[in-house]
Amino acid sequence: MLKHPTLDLLGQLGLAGMAKAFAEMEGNDDADGLSHAEWLALLLDHEATYRNDRRLALRLRHAKLRHRAVPEDVDYRTRRSLDRRLFETLLAGDWISRHENLAIIGPTGIGKSWLACAIGHKACRDNRSVLYTRLPRLIDELTLAKGDGRIAARLKSLARVELLILDDWGLQPLDGNARHHLLEILEDRYGQRSTLVTSQLPVARWHQTINDPTYADAILDRLVHNAHRLELEGESMRRPATQTAA
Repeated sequence: MLKHPTLDLLGQLGLAGMAKAFAEMEGNDDADGLSHAEWLALLLDHEATYRNDRRLALRLRHAKLRHRAVPEDVDYRTRRSLDRRLFETLLAGDWISRHENLAIIGPTGIGKSWLACAIGHKACRDNRSVLYTRLPRLIDELTLAKGDGRIAARLKSLARVELLILDDWGLQPLDGNARHHLLEILEDRYGQRSTLVTSQLPVARWHQTINDPTYADAILDRLVHNAHRLELEGESMRRPATQTAA
């Protein structure tokens, strides 16, 4: 079968979605009854879908989300005080558009990281840039970056991300370098971008974990001042799975 010259032209123009749709429709008898306008509409729809899928795949790759969590799989039945209306409002992402923050708080194993990644996935779908990292790992990376002269570029890249997810906030007390790096990150992002943190500790104990009153006031002012709070409680969701496996 000879290759249709239109396919070559679509390929040259970088319209891969339209080219694929054209090839499929050319061999489909049902497409013979379509008008020229209907043909064009279908081709354009396939191209738009193709580009959206590629853009989402790129966003997700850059986001480095820890879990393959999607909003459709959120479990609202488990007893962990997850307010469905509130969480669906957070998924909508208006708070990200307003450059506000979010804290997801609760005991270990309750699903904080998974829910954060579900929000991150939805933000990627909405064509927002997202980055997930564990706070202890980020601090280590920034310490290394400071040593080899990459710290300014690294902080600049963090400032540009529309939604920065910092997992395991307050897992360990912060030292002087960690406090300084964290303040720099939040200062650059305050009122410009949104930050989501997950923590086992209630907000009332964050001041103590930062381990320096002056830094604590400055950091929490930039993080908690305009932050929504999603507070979870209940038993670990990992426990039944562990018992079953055993």
